[in-house]
Amino acid sequence: MKNVTDSFLSLGHWPFAGSFGFFNTDILSTNLINLSVVLGVLIFFGKGVCASCLLSDLLDNRKQRILNTIRNSEELRGGAIEQLEKARTRLRKVEMEADQFRVNGYSEIEREKLNLINSIYKTLEQLENYKNETIQFEQQRTINQVRQRVFQQALQGALGTLNSCLNNELHLRTISANIGILGSIKEKTD
Repeated sequence: MKNVTDSFLSLGHWPFAGSFGFFNTDILSTNLINLSVVLGVLIFFGKGVCASCLLSDLLDNRKQRILNTIRNSEELRGGAIEQLEKARTRLRKVEMEADQFRVNGYSEIEREKLNLINSIYKTLEQLENYKNETIQFEQQRTINQVRQRVFQQALQGALGTLNSCLNNELHLRTISANIGILGSIKEKTD
């Protein structure tokens, strides 16, 4: 026992370079006491756990974590593939709807274009009719104005001729002749 006590007392005299205080970390100068202390600590804290069992458990745990990670990755991959397929399906559907809208839009544009052309033709036809009616109205008005002027000029010319040709005597004779004609018409009707 004295040797053991001396060994512990002599630990204080060991150099600290490369040591932890109680243990000599230099593998070549490690003595039997250090090895026994290390083995005692391992046995005390290990309590029936063998190194191969501990290593096996560590490897099994690591294997389970890796398998779980792979399983989770596969599930995520499957979900991502499913979402991708749904997105592709929606994309195809939207593209088909866009094509239908495009075709319907072109058809609608063509219909609107034809409606606009027809409307313009109708408007032009109405304008042509209004123009023709206006021309006819103006022609008729001009003809009426010309007739009135011709009539007025003819009347003035006739009155001028009558006034220049008629004197009092001729005027009285014309009146007497007209009275005679009216009198004979009256006798025939009675």
